[in-house]
Amino acid sequence: MQSLFLITKPSKDYELIDSGNGEKLERFGSVVTARPDPQVLWEKAHGVKWNEATVRFREEWTGKKNVPVDWQVSFSGITFHLKLSAFKHVGIFPEQEENWDWIESEIQRLSKPLHVLNLFGYTGGATLFALKAGASVTHVDGSKTALSWARENAEASGLGAKPVRWILDDALAFVKREIRRGNRYDAIVLDPPSFGRGPEGEVWKIETHLPLLLSMLPELLSEKPVFVLLNGYASGYSPLAYTNSILPLKEKFGGTVFSGELGIEESLSRRILPAGIWARWSQSS
Repeated sequence: MQSLFLITKPSKDYELIDSGNGEKLERFGSVVTARPDPQVLWEKAHGVKWNEATVRFREEWTGKKNVPVDWQVSFSGITFHLKLSAFKHVGIFPEQEENWDWIESEIQRLSKPLHVLNLFGYTGGATLFALKAGASVTHVDGSKTALSWARENAEASGLGAKPVRWILDDALAFVKREIRRGNRYDAIVLDPPSFGRGPEGEVWKIETHLPLLLSMLPELLSEKPVFVLLNGYASGYSPLAYTNSILPLKEKFGGTVFSGELGIEESLSRRILPAGIWARWSQSS
């Protein structure tokens, strides 16, 4: 097992300017947001002008009149539509940039066409990078809004005509049906929330349903699968817990298991904001 810290650095369309006192100050294109973050236990940097944030979230967004209803940013050639959601999100998780690049490189290193399943696909980051690399993708999410958002991002990125299925469904229900149908995937990406609901009100609790879902993966993967990527955010688990959860894939298919943390580097202090955990199983070393 190998452990790595994947760090997103400042770029043209995104930077973490500062963090402190339970908040983070970020720039998405021309829009600067101030949002709560439970990981931030330290003080804000001296001299940073937090009062110049375009918009701020506490219990709701304030300053919305200063922000376009819909604006765009780009990551490695992929275009994302951003919007102020009711749950402090804007439609992108920049800490996933290293994972997105890894997905693209894993697909590109093989000459054969791959079929990728993206569960809990949200606004489509992993889906779009897989499509860009030449794979066909089945994108599953329980939110109609998120699904439409992902399709908008695909169109904006020039990937609307690529081979992708957009599926509105509960992840567990979909996987059970796919196994019964005999459908198999060469790679799977999972980005489960701690708690959520499917389109029919199906309850998702990570401590109950993630182990069940992971136990089904060997039946869902093709005979010679390429990779599985599992992400985690505010679930309270360690990378080691996620590593142990996907070790059965190594036992069945060989390959290597990696895990680690996600982080974002501040543009001024170079301090690293912890932003999640991940584990990967891959046939490549």
